[in-house]
Amino acid sequence: MRLVVCRLLLAFVASWCFVPCRAADPWLTVAGGEGPGKGKRVVLVSGDEEYRSEEALTQLAKILAKHHGFDCTVLYAIDPKTGEISPNTNDNIPGLESLRTADLMVIATRFRKLPDAQMKEVDDYLKSGKPVVGMRTATHAFNLPAESAYHRYSWNQQGERMPQGFGRQILGETWVAHHGAHGKESTRGLIAPDAKDHPILRGIKDGDIWGDTDVYTVRLPLLEGCEPLVLGQVLVGMKPDSAPVEGAKNDPMMPVAWTKHYSVEGGPRGRVFTTTMGSSTDLAAEGTRRLLVNACYWALGLESAIPARTNVDIVGTFEPSPFRNNGYRAGVKPADLR
Repeated sequence: MRLVVCRLLLAFVASWCFVPCRAADPWLTVAGGEGPGKGKRVVLVSGDEEYRSEEALTQLAKILAKHHGFDCTVLYAIDPKTGEISPNTNDNIPGLESLRTADLMVIATRFRKLPDAQMKEVDDYLKSGKPVVGMRTATHAFNLPAESAYHRYSWNQQGERMPQGFGRQILGETWVAHHGAHGKESTRGLIAPDAKDHPILRGIKDGDIWGDTDVYTVRLPLLEGCEPLVLGQVLVGMKPDSAPVEGAKNDPMMPVAWTKHYSVEGGPRGRVFTTTMGSSTDLAAEGTRRLLVNACYWALGLESAIPARTNVDIVGTFEPSPFRNNGYRAGVKPADLR
């Protein structure tokens, strides 16, 4: 009996000691429940100054874990002095070594200037040919100096190895311009011609996808191998039922979601899903959340498991902040987001 009691006490002490260690981690881990994603690890990399990727990816991770079984780790731009989430800190995203055991990377960074040690983890992941889901500003995910060993991933570099970097060569496009009027013209998603039977669009119809962010400009036609899934109809206002803008902005409409494959330096080919939507406020729309969750299934080769109507119910409280520079919630640490 004493031996049993001692073991129970030891277990209690061990668990009590473990909690503070996890609470100090500068990332968020969300354990998966039951579901088709059980046993799959998703690493979600946030870090942008404007569109609140730290909020969007936190909620997306909780949906993927609770409703679909994926084990999720959310990484953040962290102020090393305070340990707080600081999207304006563009040179530090701790925890990228978690990509070593990841099955999928979801990325929504903007103009990050990461040190070589952190970029090496991204480079190693991409060289493995594992899948990528890129959101919004991931088209211009990195802005690395010329002396960086990974300068080739910069959004605007013109070297022969990877012209226009991660955005163009991995996701299919780099930063070009705002197509809709920023902060004035929102986006309604329409299914692209010939794409209605794509598994990523299962349970999604015209108008389900909406966001108050504007359509990004992409160069048409898209790169060879890109398959447009959703077109962005530019709206005159900032509500889902706003009327379409008349004229050239919607003729032709810009793709706002597409698929492709990538390969780094002749390595294995990996699946890619890219959407130029994906701010935290965009995720207020059920259809936008469904698009992203379905895309994660597809990227992992689990498209046959996508249900007729994927569960994308909000987990916990989700009150997305309006997109704007310096609009992040100050004083928040990853442990506060559990």
